[in-house]
Amino acid sequence: MKKLRIIIFLLIILAVFVFGYFQLGIRPRVEQNASEIKVPPGFKIEVFAEGLSASPASYPGPNDGPRFLEIKDGVLFTSLMRQGKVVALPDKDGNGKADGAVTVIEGLRNPHGIVFSDGWFYVAEENRISRFKLEGLKADKNTLEVLFDNLPSGGHITRTIRISNDTLYLSIGSSCNVCYEEDERRAAISACSIENKTCLVIAKGLRNSVGMIFYDGKLWATDNGRDMIGEDVPPEEINIIREGKNYGWPVCYGNRIHDTDFDKNVYIRNPCEDTEPPVFEMQAHSAPLGLTFYNGNNFPEEYQGNLFVAFHGSWNRNIPTGYKIVRIHMEDGVPKNIEDFATGWLKNFTVTGRPVDLIVGDDGSLL
Repeated sequence: MKKLRIIIFLLIILAVFVFGYFQLGIRPRVEQNASEIKVPPGFKIEVFAEGLSASPASYPGPNDGPRFLEIKDGVLFTSLMRQGKVVALPDKDGNGKADGAVTVIEGLRNPHGIVFSDGWFYVAEENRISRFKLEGLKADKNTLEVLFDNLPSGGHITRTIRISNDTLYLSIGSSCNVCYEEDERRAAISACSIENKTCLVIAKGLRNSVGMIFYDGKLWATDNGRDMIGEDVPPEEINIIREGKNYGWPVCYGNRIHDTDFDKNVYIRNPCEDTEPPVFEMQAHSAPLGLTFYNGNNFPEEYQGNLFVAFHGSWNRNIPTGYKIVRIHMEDGVPKNIEDFATGWLKNFTVTGRPVDLIVGDDGSLL
């Protein structure tokens, strides 16, 4: 009888939470209209592919829609994380609309990062990284090879990869909001030898660096700060990843600020003094995910080399923020200021979409 009362109590608490969330918090809306998205004068935005989500509603957390993007031979590929597959979106007639979705591979465990390199298609799942070759637009299962297995699972489940000079760079987020990790691969970026199938942590203290990109010989990454310490702290970050550096989490955030809410220890010197500060700070709880530098021939000259970031959007802020694409102006390779580029996925407390990733198309458009 006591056990039953406990179960009933927990169900009541869950019902109250769900009611409060959907009635008082941000609410998803099923229908979407590209005309509602605002972009700068002279630009236009259109739907390239649709119907990719099992559910069209955009809830907090990893959705079942498109995640990370890659282009190969003019074809856009995307991972569908919650659906466990990767699809190709060919546009054979070049009319700016995908002809349909072709399943490249399925049966995966939360696939996220995808990369083409030297004839191989790499996929990062929650628990492993594998590669295969394509036969047309489909995976040649005879070439499927698991490179890195037994990655830590749970917590932040996105796994992002980039490849440069035969080295695979892997980002794994934290297992928690704020804590000391037992597995050094968490809240860190590792450099992995594809040939030897070994990985080495090169940068730590990165709570959840979902977006990574190489630009001008450097590895740039977004980082999502912790929750539950304020509406406007800690700042979201853009970091340049340097080998051997500690970016602060969980003890520090932002420009070497000590997180005394988590770390109650008293120090003679600032414990954050030796941490690596971000190269650019952004509005807290915006959840920056994918990022890309514009290098196409479609946008005006002043957009060349600018950094674009997808803000997935807040979930625990009284006044929601994010749910947009931002443009960061660069000067001499350094981020200087930020402005909105595409907005409209958030209206008051209603959400119609959550930006995840960006990539420059072969025609210079921004997908």
